[in-house]
Amino acid sequence: MAIYPNIYQTLVPCPIVELRGYLAACGLKGRLYAYLDYNGPTGTSRDSVAEGMLALAAEKHKLLPGQPIIEAASGSFAMALALAGRTAGHPVVLTMPEDAPALRQEYLLRLGAQILHSPAQRGLAGARALAETTAAEKGWYYMNWLANDDNPEYHRRVTGPAIVQAISREGRSLVDTITVGVGSAGTITGVGETIKAWTNDVRIVAVEPFENQALGGGFTGGHGIPDIGYGIVPGNYNAYVVDNVAAVTSTDANRTAQRVLATDAIPASPAAGAALHAAAQLIATGTSRSALAIFSGRQVFNL
Repeated sequence: MAIYPNIYQTLVPCPIVELRGYLAACGLKGRLYAYLDYNGPTGTSRDSVAEGMLALAAEKHKLLPGQPIIEAASGSFAMALALAGRTAGHPVVLTMPEDAPALRQEYLLRLGAQILHSPAQRGLAGARALAETTAAEKGWYYMNWLANDDNPEYHRRVTGPAIVQAISREGRSLVDTITVGVGSAGTITGVGETIKAWTNDVRIVAVEPFENQALGGGFTGGHGIPDIGYGIVPGNYNAYVVDNVAAVTSTDANRTAQRVLATDAIPASPAAGAALHAAAQLIATGTSRSALAIFSGRQVFNL
């Protein structure tokens, strides 16, 4: 058994699991797979992305040793960055609207992050503006993970090649469709570009909440699928590698996550449930015969 220098070295490559139980329970004919990208401390793919983006920034000399990092975030990426930054020796400052949930702020403070508040009425845009101006004034590194090419670049170097290697069979693909929930859009862009450079025989499907269809050009609003559907088209999003967009309701995403736990013992988050529901629907309609859903988070149990 190997001994690793830190937890981040254990996060890749991620396993791909065939979901035979879920497929049978739904009465579907085809093949259905899940790429389980959630084994870090936050239980989401944000852990590997945060550490990977820090490594890329340091590699490109954009991030200096010990330099403070600032980012506009308050969710799972904020937690992942607080942990990865501390491990790498960088103070982490997070900007967020002043009305961000108090318990979430308290948790981030316990992880060692500092918090700066922007006006509540300005939302995410205000938090991002504060991060950008503060970085410029103080000489800090603004990560800007929604529009920083280091995000998809990590997936071009790691996630995309890992998936290609796993699904490649004598020059052809084991799957004809890959479904990806879109939050920052780093995964779908990096994986999509890698897949399309290898073959045009695999369809890339972007998944977003039915209640918040920024990618599909529909209405936007609140929803119940954490970590995807930010209500904007992120700067990282490369629409040219996306073949179509699937909208999944919060109810379907949550029900699917619960069902795959029962059928295949996989603790999928609602975002992972959304990607799986989209993949299963494509098989049900005959659009796909073999689909891979990227699971970007695991279910958290509070017993």
